[in-house]
Amino acid sequence: MSEGADQEREPKNGAAYFGDEVKALRDALGLSQEDFATELHYNQGQVSKVESGSVLASEAFAIAMDRVAGTPGVYLRLRNKLAKQGHPDWFVPYITLEEAASGITDYSCTFLMGLLQTPEYAAAVVRASFPRESEEQIKKRVELRLQRQSVMEREDPPALWVIIHEAVLRTVVGSRAVMVGQLEHLTVLMQSPNVTIQVLPFEAGAAPSHLPFTLLSLDEKPHAVYTETPTHGGQTDESPSVVAGAVNRFDRLRMAADSEEKSLDLIRKIMEDHAK
Repeated sequence: MSEGADQEREPKNGAAYFGDEVKALRDALGLSQEDFATELHYNQGQVSKVESGSVLASEAFAIAMDRVAGTPGVYLRLRNKLAKQGHPDWFVPYITLEEAASGITDYSCTFLMGLLQTPEYAAAVVRASFPRESEEQIKKRVELRLQRQSVMEREDPPALWVIIHEAVLRTVVGSRAVMVGQLEHLTVLMQSPNVTIQVLPFEAGAAPSHLPFTLLSLDEKPHAVYTETPTHGGQTDESPSVVAGAVNRFDRLRMAADSEEKSLDLIRKIMEDHAK
């Protein structure tokens, strides 16, 4: 693998490109996928997902590749470059923190956050934001968004806690069929020990926040807040006062939201409403 060549080729799909590099290394070593997985200290299913381009390899996976290949830092640098490719400069600081986060807490009151989105839901959201782009351009944007979900495939995934306003679940994004699939996906995610989802119901009244925002924790401590505006893109703020304010607001959101059990019941009820 040549880093110089990688810089010239500018791959369109980072996950697929890295997957090809994984397979190329495995072939060069003359190993089956199962044996290669053993060398990496991963299971075969994880290697298969990375090779197929279904997910972008985690940093730990790339480090394991460097260990097996005897190429200190080469695969890790390539992986990190691909993870940031295609994203606007203002979003890169967030991606860097998201990948290293021990915890991600999000308040979704417009659309579901990217880590929860199905491909169909993501495509509808992107299409609404970029109505004049071609299908190919939309596809690339969706691939970039879904690529970020590989953070939940880490051996030590972040604790993801999302509070969703009921309006988000009832808004028909794409189609009712898309919403049924999206809400069903949420019910599956809620079975994970790393994912907590609460719904802020209409009956809770005025929400503690009228804008979405995300709190990122490093080493189990709140570290930064990410917010977006329609005119200036996104901003990642690490100032202690802003972080402390976000923590307090999330505490109020958690108190106002339904319990996990009630939230699951409400999601299923809304899913039935969309299916009618």
